[in-house]
Amino acid sequence: MTTDQPFDPAKIKKSLKIHAKALGIPSGAANVFIDRALKDATKSLKSKKLITDRDLDRAIVKELKKYHKDFAYVYQNRDKII
Repeated sequence: MTTDQPFDPAKIKKSLKIHAKALGIPSGAANVFIDRALKDATKSLKSKKLITDRDLDRAIVKELKKYHKDFAYVYQNRDKII
């Protein structure tokens, strides 16, 4: 099964939901933030032929900052020791 996207939005959405829950963001608000951020990030990356993980993360963080700066920060630093 192939998709038109070079990444798996379901996996990203699951990861984002875990981070939102850890921050105590209500699930309804988190779902709205996540859906909008993924939609806008996908739209901004459509023009690129090759999308790296770094490009994807940067686009998602940029969109999340519009809705919840702490959520964006936690997602951006998820694999780092802080």
